[in-house]
Amino acid sequence: MPWIERTVFKFSFLLYCLFTLLLFSDGNSQIPLGSKLSVEENNYWLSSNGDFAVGFFNVFNQYSVGIRFNSSCITVDKQTVVWVAGADRTVGSKSYFQLTQEGELVLFDSLMGDIAWTSKTRNASVASAVLRNDGNLVLLNQDKDPIWQSFDAPCDTLLPGQNLSVHQMLRPPGRNSMSSYYSLFMNGPGQLQLRWETSVVYWTNGNPSQSTLHVTLSSDGTLRLLDQRSESVWSIFGEDHNDSDVNFRFLRLDPDGNLRMYSWLNASKSWRSVWQAFDNQCDVFATCGLRGICALNASGSHVCRCPFTANSESNSKCLVPYQQNCESSESLITYEHTLLYGIYPASETVVQTSLQRCKNLCKKDPTCTAVSFTNDQIPLCRILKTQYISGKFDASLSSISFVKTCSDPMAVLPTFPKPTPSSLENIRHNSSSGICIPCLVGISATTFFLFILIQFGLGFYVFKRREKNQKKSTKSDVRPITEGCITLSYCEIRGLTEDFKHEIGPKMFRGILPDNRPVAVKELDSTVELRKFRTAVSRIGSIHHKNLVKLEGYCFEPGHRFLAYEFVNNGSLRKCLEDPKLCKSLTWGKRMEICLAVARAISYLHTGCRDFVSHGNLNCENVVLDDNLEAKVTEYGLRTILSEVSEVGGLAETDVRDFGKLLLILISGYQNAEDVCEWAYEKWVEGHAEAVPDAQIDGGVDSKELEHALRIAFWCLHVDDRMRPSMVEVMQVLEGTLPVDPPPNPFTLLRPPKESWESDEAT
Repeated sequence: MPWIERTVFKFSFLLYCLFTLLLFSDGNSQIPLGSKLSVEENNYWLSSNGDFAVGFFNVFNQYSVGIRFNSSCITVDKQTVVWVAGADRTVGSKSYFQLTQEGELVLFDSLMGDIAWTSKTRNASVASAVLRNDGNLVLLNQDKDPIWQSFDAPCDTLLPGQNLSVHQMLRPPGRNSMSSYYSLFMNGPGQLQLRWETSVVYWTNGNPSQSTLHVTLSSDGTLRLLDQRSESVWSIFGEDHNDSDVNFRFLRLDPDGNLRMYSWLNASKSWRSVWQAFDNQCDVFATCGLRGICALNASGSHVCRCPFTANSESNSKCLVPYQQNCESSESLITYEHTLLYGIYPASETVVQTSLQRCKNLCKKDPTCTAVSFTNDQIPLCRILKTQYISGKFDASLSSISFVKTCSDPMAVLPTFPKPTPSSLENIRHNSSSGICIPCLVGISATTFFLFILIQFGLGFYVFKRREKNQKKSTKSDVRPITEGCITLSYCEIRGLTEDFKHEIGPKMFRGILPDNRPVAVKELDSTVELRKFRTAVSRIGSIHHKNLVKLEGYCFEPGHRFLAYEFVNNGSLRKCLEDPKLCKSLTWGKRMEICLAVARAISYLHTGCRDFVSHGNLNCENVVLDDNLEAKVTEYGLRTILSEVSEVGGLAETDVRDFGKLLLILISGYQNAEDVCEWAYEKWVEGHAEAVPDAQIDGGVDSKELEHALRIAFWCLHVDDRMRPSMVEVMQVLEGTLPVDPPPNPFTLLRPPKESWESDEAT
């Protein structure tokens, strides 16, 4: 029957077309080795459902490659990027992105002429790649097992089904000078935290649990913390939770520091925020940043105001009106219920002290611009040293802040009326009315002489008694100042150094302790005050870090002050650079490891210790190398002994500058720090960065690492110490976890010293 045959034929043809379509769709989602995307061809890789695409996109006339939404339901201008290769790295117009034959994703930058980013999966048995329907770009082996996936390297966004594990983070791209310093981080106890510069936590949520493994966003609009059994220990829900009409969601840490959950609304053809970490409240300072202090207005929504200026609403920056070259006296302006944060740089000192001493610390420190005092069970003083201020105001806050400002100088000297002749005559008349002037003079002189004699006797008695007690206490006090350090007498110091026979540096001698441990003995000025010496040794002896030389012992006797450090075999970095044999072992990789080790050590001194510690004299002499050429920093914290630096003072900016010099010396091999800095910058500006590295380096130089190292070195050397990064940022750049922008000329001030901050606002 013809109609039956026609029906069978149509049904068979329909099945064939459906099967062909499935084959085509599956083949299109697979990405074979050798596949390539380029800016010029504007091609892309699709997921099999077409909801996601991998390709290049334009960023301020430069390009990045990443994953974006591609569904036909979402308008082209709203197809949001959810993952970027190399975070916020941009490339030139002739760049390409390729899955190589060796199984590695590679982003080539035509602008720099080098590889900008790789998946580091070369020779990992990668057979193909696939962009899955959930937006996950995955590299697979022959058995279709994942070798690498974009879900394990999040940028600023989480997609449904994507996990954020402990110590992973989300970070906005660095499109401006602030956004890259925010991060969403899950700490060890299993709490979600929003942070500024890794140290200021401005939002925390979730139940602390050691068993928490990861946070995940589900397709129904729920953000959950899951334990080892994949059971929820904490969760939040979007406004449209479980709405079946919503097909696309994502969680993103936005450039303003706020964490938001978004859903796509088909009706309005737009993304809508269905949840955010903070809304219409001043629980964070990140909403304002440089624009000022977050406060609540009459309607209950938050606003950003700068209380340091007359026209605060028009200001893009909130600057403290105080500079170190203040010609008049300083005064402190009080701000009740206000907590301030210093940014650019974000480094600050926090000490446990009283309110009055907190104010005095800022008054005495010429670099202090403001302080915030809180007394929530523990009295804490936050000392800020930057003109760039942000913070929050709330009537419920118990904190109080003080901002330093220059007091107006007196316009004219005060004048008093001159005495008239009649008044002088009255004075003479009154003075001669029955009073014996010579008698008064004699009695006053005798009284003054007796007073001086008594004071001299009392002073001599107190001096002799104090000297006797000091000698007695010095002989009897043999308790260790800090645990792990031993007390040594001067005779023992002479014995273990063989009467100072083996000098290994300026006032530094090699010695052997009774338990056969080698030590390096440092001789200090014998006039150092005993109390200051004990305080410094107590602080230094309690510091333990693998990249810091350990303090083994000390000696304090009348006329003698010594410190005994652990001995490191290969000696100082300067010695290794000057020794041809040792210098040959300093490959490019080893030199970068040394730089990173020193950065970690100084960063620990600045932020990891109970109290801030400034090195104060960081150079190649004070960096030593062990048998494996691993670096350790020595002679840290001595500025508290050798100078009149405040206990909470010390200049972090000085350490950052000295690190920049050390970094360039290690890269170039030149010992003269002052000459090499400007020479290296000139070569870099001229586009000849490859001329800077030491010619003795074997095995070549990584051009990408060289570029990053030079950039951060020049930032560290900036003549305006406010432009210098913190050591935490330096460490992150060298680790490769934080991008670094090209620096301005570090040897030129960006503005005249006396230019008003109002004109800086206009600029």
